Amino acid sequence: MPAEQAYGLEDLLRVMERLRDPEHGCPWDLKQDFRTIAPSTLEEAYELVEAIEHEDFPHVAEELGDLLFQVIFYTQMGRERGLFDLHQVIDTLVDKLLRRHPHVFAGGNIEGIVDADASVAEVKQSWEAIKREERAARAQHGALDDVPVALPAISRAQKLQKRAATVGFDWSDVDGVMDKLHEEIAELQEADSAAAREEELGDLIFTCINLGRHLGVDSEAALRRASSKFEARFNTMEARITQAGQRVEEVDSETLNKAWEAAKKG
Repeated sequence: MPAEQAYGLEDLLRVMERLRDPEHGCPWDLKQDFRTIAPSTLEEAYELVEAIEHEDFPHVAEELGDLLFQVIFYTQMGRERGLFDLHQVIDTLVDKLLRRHPHVFAGGNIEGIVDADASVAEVKQSWEAIKREERAARAQHGALDDVPVALPAISRAQKLQKRAATVGFDWSDVDGVMDKLHEEIAELQEADSAAAREEELGDLIFTCINLGRHLGVDSEAALRRASSKFEARFNTMEARITQAGQRVEEVDSETLNKAWEAAKKG
């Protein structure tokens, strides 16, 4: 549709109102609550990340819309229950952004200009200090108090490690993490029960994530790329074997290894 006829935020809010209309709304949408929508929110976030990784920007725009719809859905349910509305959500967000960026917004004013430049390291230090003040105001005094349990395991491990580092609990250099990695591998090799192996493997993975942090690598992104690489190579290997008139599950290990090495070479 022409730009002058493009739908806007108010249209989206009205669509949501209509979907949740008790008399004429959608039966499925009316049945939902905060908990039932939460899994869809996670799914939409992952679909957005996948589109970004593939640099499929038209799809990125679509997925951003889907994620925005999740926000509108929550705010509609909040408004129905007298908990909050979109205006409160936006007001809280803007207030937090102004408060957490004193190096940009002088005096906490949107148009306030800060003359002095700040380094990335200074910004990070200030950010963590402000967040500590916020946690204290919410009676959350522990450094790890507000790290969500529901985060994916790798993301949560990274966040726990970063948060601990802000209070000085961290390796001084990457060599220390490397030594710890070798130590955890040895402990896993010595584990003599299923429970011990699970515990030691967890420690090993946690240390790998810590190593990634010290190397400046996001472990979640790195593992996603590694999985995608494995998937592409496996598909190539499978296609080569199929083209030779064979089935993957029926060939011997030598044939599999040769096809795998060929797939790695492209």
